[in-house]
Amino acid sequence: MRGYLEPGEEVQLESRPHGIALALPLLRAVVFALAGGALVLVGPRSSWALAAVGALLLGLGAVLALSAVWRWDRTKLVLTTEKLFVVYGVARRRAAAVRLARVPAIEVEQSLLGHLLGYGTVIAGDLEIPYVPSPRDVCRLAR
Repeated sequence: MRGYLEPGEEVQLESRPHGIALALPLLRAVVFALAGGALVLVGPRSSWALAAVGALLLGLGAVLALSAVWRWDRTKLVLTTEKLFVVYGVARRRAAAVRLARVPAIEVEQSLLGHLLGYGTVIAGDLEIPYVPSPRDVCRLAR
């Protein structure tokens, strides 16, 4: 994070997205893996082509799961004394930031599930960050 900080700026909070951000991508990966596994089991009895397609689907499921976890791991929410920003990207790192002094208010949107599991969307000006764990702490620390 040092490359994104200005002199004298201190990190108040650094966090990854809530784990729920992985739910949909991992569900997709499991669906591909289950379909592939079924074809691998059924394939040799009827057709080797089905088994090959099943193996490809299993591999695709594994790649989808790995890439989802890798993207999640490489995404960070950072709150400093001066700004709020999110750093993301695997091969090419990017950052989107907003200066706290220029934002009139930081808002939190939470669904019922988000409230129960402790995550929400933080909105600060033009910056909207989904799946923030303990979003109310971000608002409290940004004041």
